[in-house]
Amino acid sequence: MRGLTARIVPPGDLLRERLYRRLWLSILISSFGSQITMLAIPLTAAVLLHATPTQMGYLTAMELAPFVMFSLPSGVWLDRVRKLPVYVSGELAIAIVLASVPAVWAAGHLGIGYLYVVAFVIGSVATTAGTAAQIVLTQVVPRARLVEAHAKNALAGSAAEVAGPGAAGALIKLVGAPVALLADALLLLGSVVILRGLDIKESPGAKVPGQFWPALKEGLRFVAGLRLLVALAALVGVWQMCHHTAMVVQILFATRELGLNERQIGLCYVGLGIGTVVAGALGNRISRRIGVGPSLLWGFAICGIGWLQLALAPANAWGVVSFVFMLVCFGLGAVLIFINFLALRQAVTPEPLLGRMTSTMRWLILLPALPGALLGGWLGEHLGLRWALATGGVGAIALAVAGWQLTHLRGQHALPEPVAMPS
Repeated sequence: MRGLTARIVPPGDLLRERLYRRLWLSILISSFGSQITMLAIPLTAAVLLHATPTQMGYLTAMELAPFVMFSLPSGVWLDRVRKLPVYVSGELAIAIVLASVPAVWAAGHLGIGYLYVVAFVIGSVATTAGTAAQIVLTQVVPRARLVEAHAKNALAGSAAEVAGPGAAGALIKLVGAPVALLADALLLLGSVVILRGLDIKESPGAKVPGQFWPALKEGLRFVAGLRLLVALAALVGVWQMCHHTAMVVQILFATRELGLNERQIGLCYVGLGIGTVVAGALGNRISRRIGVGPSLLWGFAICGIGWLQLALAPANAWGVVSFVFMLVCFGLGAVLIFINFLALRQAVTPEPLLGRMTSTMRWLILLPALPGALLGGWLGEHLGLRWALATGGVGAIALAVAGWQLTHLRGQHALPEPVAMPS
């Protein structure tokens, strides 16, 4: 493996570092599995259980609710413990809950209520394990190379998004959406095996107040005291609202407006992979050329254009092309947003505060996502699916303009240095 890497990967590339290479491989494997879950759970709800737009909104809201409920206390806890075991345990827990879906379906008890439970458990695990995964990256990669690392991680996801959706759609069509989740569970187990071998040195609990409330308040004060973090939380939070308003009706639009089946939807989702491949391959270069702040703002606009044009698309073959174009735009825009958003917030934060900063920021940006998902479901059911897509699109474009005019991000060209620990 080392010899192959040396021949393929250019000198100085992060993938020449053994520790990062193993982390990247685990991300690649779990990303392939997530392509199955991304399609299988909403398709189970929409096709097998005939969910309404409002129920699709509730399904997404159930996955988001744990972030609102548990993010802040989980950050205090994470700053006191080793992050890698939390990350590994989370991958294992999600594998178990996904494997339970086909078992419940085979027993004849699968309903929308059980999918709500599955979504809530996945969200609860992701609240802690997802935060831990983001911190593990900062323990493996130098801070000056965080944009490069996030871009490579996005590229790993991109490879899965190109090859995964078509295969996932075919698998779902062949064995059914619930049974297809077993494949994701197996891939997550493979990721667990790789992650358990990582040798990461860390000193949990260093410089963290001994009592819970002082530690929690210290993290909140740190985020509130930095203009950069406040601006990022506000902008990405509003984008999450727009995203979830449009996202909850995407599968319904594909099945009910465009008449696509599971395999056809899977093939369309290759467009998502194309967008993320382009952004993953070029994202670091784009950020160096135009700046990390402008790259993030352009990401908002690109996503908005995708949702808005789909809302206006006809329900024919051109509508299918529009659906694919929307997915390309989302893949490109979302990667530009997150490789720069994550790198900016991690670069400015001292290590003892990374857990509390990450959980606080995740809490702040996902608070608006919950009403966004419910709004999308309500609009889709009472005004039509196109209204939900248009609302998300117009909102994201307006957000890009507001961020350019009202914040300092258009002038944020490089990553900042970490600030000093608060005294």
